[in-house]
Amino acid sequence: MRFLASLVMTVSLYAQAGFFPLADVRPGMRGVGKTVFSGDRIEEFQVDILGVLENAGPKQSLILAKLSGGPLETTGVLQGMSGSPVYIEGRLAGAVAMTFAFSKEPIAAIRPIEDLISAGQAEPERRLRARASLTDTDLTQGFEPSEAILTGGAKLVDIATPVSFSGFTERALQHFAPQLRNLGLEPQQGISGGGRLRPGLGHVESLQPGSMISVELLTGDMTVGADGTVTYIDGKRVYAFGHRFLAMGGTDIPFARADVLTLVPNLSSSFKISTPREWMGSITSDRSTGVAGELGRPSALIPLSISVRHHSDNGAAVKNMTYDMEMVNDSVLSPLLVQMAFFSAVDATERAVGSSTLAIRGEIEFQGHEAPIRLSNTYAGDLSLPQLASLSAATPLAYALQSGFAGLSRLKAVKLEVDSYAERREARIDQVWTSRREVRPGETVELHVVLTGPNGVETTRKVSYPVPVGAATGPLYLTVADGSTTNLNEYRQLLATPPHSPSQLVSFLNGLRDNTRAYVRIWRPQPDFDVMGQSFPSPPPSVEQILARSQPGLGATMLSRNSKVAELEIDAGGMVVSGSKTVQVEVKE
Repeated sequence: MRFLASLVMTVSLYAQAGFFPLADVRPGMRGVGKTVFSGDRIEEFQVDILGVLENAGPKQSLILAKLSGGPLETTGVLQGMSGSPVYIEGRLAGAVAMTFAFSKEPIAAIRPIEDLISAGQAEPERRLRARASLTDTDLTQGFEPSEAILTGGAKLVDIATPVSFSGFTERALQHFAPQLRNLGLEPQQGISGGGRLRPGLGHVESLQPGSMISVELLTGDMTVGADGTVTYIDGKRVYAFGHRFLAMGGTDIPFARADVLTLVPNLSSSFKISTPREWMGSITSDRSTGVAGELGRPSALIPLSISVRHHSDNGAAVKNMTYDMEMVNDSVLSPLLVQMAFFSAVDATERAVGSSTLAIRGEIEFQGHEAPIRLSNTYAGDLSLPQLASLSAATPLAYALQSGFAGLSRLKAVKLEVDSYAERREARIDQVWTSRREVRPGETVELHVVLTGPNGVETTRKVSYPVPVGAATGPLYLTVADGSTTNLNEYRQLLATPPHSPSQLVSFLNGLRDNTRAYVRIWRPQPDFDVMGQSFPSPPPSVEQILARSQPGLGATMLSRNSKVAELEIDAGGMVVSGSKTVQVEVKE
């Protein structure tokens, strides 16, 4: 019955909308396409049908055609033409969608209109597309890579989507360009009007098939916009691109009408330079065969604020830059935008080479969840600090958004601050020793730690640990480590017992250690169990046997063979601590 209903609906659409069926397409037919080559004026180009590529993709066929007219003889198929409608005998046949890489002629593949319409009719529900890890180094892994079709030994690829970046540094674009190109996006720097679009929605009647649109991912002091062409408008429903944008499924991304400033012929791939003008609506669906949206629908954008303070050698602030933006609310896209914007903001203030230190603070707020995620970390070094700092700000956000908890699925605001110092504030854990090798319950062990800072300057710190009365005899280990090493050990335990609630996940993230301190982990070589979300270290042998044998019923999981007894902190005076050392004492009767 569902198939019959779909068939009836398709026949009805063809009858009402004047679509040209794929089954009627024949080689030698001629058609016309519509796109914008300059300003907002929609112009026609000629289309010569070469044939149909049957089953070019999963239950998908493509119309192969040669384009001509206007500037296409010199530019070839242009980036930004994706979605340009093609008409045969006055009826809409499909959208320009794919081309051959490095082709000498404007040969294109046209997405049949029925495939584009069906993509827009799918349920626009959001889905969890990825689960991030706190150790991820590439936040684009949550997206599907761009697809290609091999035909006759050549590669037929989606026409690259030009993505304009305004307000970003050149080094930021160079860093992220390989990842973006793998997704079928072509980053372009400083060739968009950028800035803030006019508030409110424009006259939707001004948008027509063939019009240029810009899907706005980030607006404000930095902007990111992806360009394409409108294929078909049905009432308030709009269809565009003719291929996936990022294959995100259900989305809520604003789009604006755009004007073409000029065309740039290129030996690799020519492209349009455009600038967004006014809001038109929201993209609500992003599928493999195209994107669809709704005219006049506003999108809920999230405030993103980044402040960078650069300090002189004496510690005084000499430069203060603040960037205010709004970004889309998406579990995979939002962390990537935060990472790119933060990288650029830091890079604009920092030296590319030379010793420096970055201290990061921030808050991430969620709708429907009172406690925010608080960020606090510091990095020191000579190279790659913007990369490290931006990743440390974005990965907790990705981890929370992609956790699957409804209470952490919608952002409210992201605020980040960074203090930059033109010196390397770093200390290494060099030596560790205890005041005694043997200790009895009730006695105190003093731990001495030597931190070696810049120019070999040594600083000694001392902490005391009172061994509890009734402590079991045997070896007791004291591991002194930096914050990153200590966090990694805790994260490994978290992998064995994932958080059971949003509050537990936020509490874990807020409990991550700052790396301007050294952490003394006191532990025994005994099992550590998690029982219903609570740590149960060093259980008595009889209890340990019960937990080990009855894990499914008790909800118990053995975290590790090293059971943490206590933890102490050592202040390093604002220095970034690195290294790890372990000493042992024997607990006697």
